[in-house]
Amino acid sequence: MILLDTHVLLWLDRDDASLGVQTRASIAEAWDAGRVAVSAISFWEVALLHQRGRVALRCSASKWRSDWLEAGLQELPLDGATALLGAGLSDFHADPADRFIAATALRHQACLLTADRLILAWPGTLQRTPADT
Repeated sequence: MILLDTHVLLWLDRDDASLGVQTRASIAEAWDAGRVAVSAISFWEVALLHQRGRVALRCSASKWRSDWLEAGLQELPLDGATALLGAGLSDFHADPADRFIAATALRHQACLLTADRLILAWPGTLQRTPADT
């Protein structure tokens, strides 16, 4: 399973050149197998960015989410166990959304696609791949 970080989902949505060629191929292969997901917290992040005018969406955040889910993207829930796992990540940076996303990847044994250098440099056991390759 591949878990997209929030910015990777936005890059995919915009067909942004920041998304690397190898990453695009990995996503396409996993998509065909129904194995591409995001943490539910990513939709929250996108909605906040949209409300603040930092991200433009083609529709409401709710409709945007529905469109992605109908297209085959899986949404992984943020439950109490995942939240507690995120709280307990040792030496992880303080951003709560990033902690929830990393914890979601850990709970579901997913490989996190991200360009976040702090996450990529984290010494923990999280499977992760740079999204800009």
